Amino acid sequence: MADRPVIVWFRQDLRLSDNPALAAAVATGRPVLPLFILDDETPGRWAWGGASRWWLHHSLAALGADLAKRGAPLTLRRGVASDVLRDVIRESAAGAVFWNRCYEPFAVARDTALKADLGVDVQSFGTLLHEPARLATKAGTPFKVFTPFWTTLRNTAAPPPPLRAPSKIEGARLSGDALDDWALLPTKPDWAGGLCAAWTPGEAGAKARLLGFLDDDLGRYRQERDQPGKPFSSRLSPHLHWGEISARQVWHATLDHARQAGDNNLEADAWAFLREIGWREFCAHLLLHWPDLPEQPWRKNFEDFPWREGKAEFAAWSRGETGYPIVDAGMRELWATGTMHNRVRMVVASFLVKHLLLPWQDGEAWFWDTLVDADLASNAGNWQWVAGSGADASPYFRIFNPVLQGEKFDAAGIYVRRWVPEIAGLPDKFLHHPWDAPDDVLAAAGVTLGGNYPAPMVDHAMARQRALAAYAVVK
Repeated sequence: MADRPVIVWFRQDLRLSDNPALAAAVATGRPVLPLFILDDETPGRWAWGGASRWWLHHSLAALGADLAKRGAPLTLRRGVASDVLRDVIRESAAGAVFWNRCYEPFAVARDTALKADLGVDVQSFGTLLHEPARLATKAGTPFKVFTPFWTTLRNTAAPPPPLRAPSKIEGARLSGDALDDWALLPTKPDWAGGLCAAWTPGEAGAKARLLGFLDDDLGRYRQERDQPGKPFSSRLSPHLHWGEISARQVWHATLDHARQAGDNNLEADAWAFLREIGWREFCAHLLLHWPDLPEQPWRKNFEDFPWREGKAEFAAWSRGETGYPIVDAGMRELWATGTMHNRVRMVVASFLVKHLLLPWQDGEAWFWDTLVDADLASNAGNWQWVAGSGADASPYFRIFNPVLQGEKFDAAGIYVRRWVPEIAGLPDKFLHHPWDAPDDVLAAAGVTLGGNYPAPMVDHAMARQRALAAYAVVK
């Protein structure tokens, strides 16, 4: 066994630094066989969507290059993960498999079975701040409300310091697929131009993004993070989802940066930002304890919610053609860049489920296909929060007014004018509700409602009353 290779099965941990499975494998002194498996069958309907596949291609290319420099080439295989893993163990004569844990229901079931059946040493490692199963209420039950979860997480012992990347790895070699043969990138039409301009996938890109955020944006995070026209969000979510950087790397780097500055205000900004990392951990906690979270309402009374059917309305929403500028800007940003500002995500989600009364699962599925940070736990948790059916959810009567949201958080129209250029010439006074602009103002701005920009697809006051009536059925 002493010289039999250790397989390190990479999944959503596409990095070398602070990678517990990789560090443990290197520490054995045995050859290391890095492996990534593209499995579209085990996840079922939650196989990666188009934007995720684009990101995965570039992240795997970066990981493969980093591993090769250290002497351990990355082996790529495609197929049902459990079958492929058994094949690789047989072909390589590996004596152990190490991996970092995933918390999706299908991954938990698969990994549990593999630990029992593989017939070799299997070790798994956690990469969240704290294992979601270990945080519990004083009664020993899972948390259902975020604030006490966050208080417990923050007051629990600090997560361990990040592990250094190995400088050299004794690599085992095995034949595998060529990355390009997986056809993860779009061909015709190639819709990924905006993604290429917006992102640098890979561990180096993740580290650069974190350092840039801490140096340039952290000090304005609390005050300006809700303004989509300003660049003060971290934009770390896809890097975190794909594991190009770990939550504990972000945690320690953020607090170290603030404390070294000796600025109480900056430390308050740091905790405000880390609270968002805490929400991500809360969603993982919910998914682990309620594995049907992506499919079924967490609050069972919502099973009787009177959702409408509206394929044409959903299509208009997904294209950014609702007639509400802040909603349309968000949906167009999503399509172009694979992301959307967090404040706007809440607005567009509220519009779908409360203005249009279309099922949150439809929005969740659209985000799954179009987000580069499509994380099953966060996506499901956030959509259920907006819909009112989730844990610690937004109250049913909280129905975002898209006009007021636009005026409050994009007062100067920076965001809307970027993504909805056909109304960019309108004055700020009418930008978020162009239907109220006089005809001469519309004409001067080159705007034709129902022509080059749609009239509102639904009246806000009517939609609000309709939503309240629907929620009354289940409240």
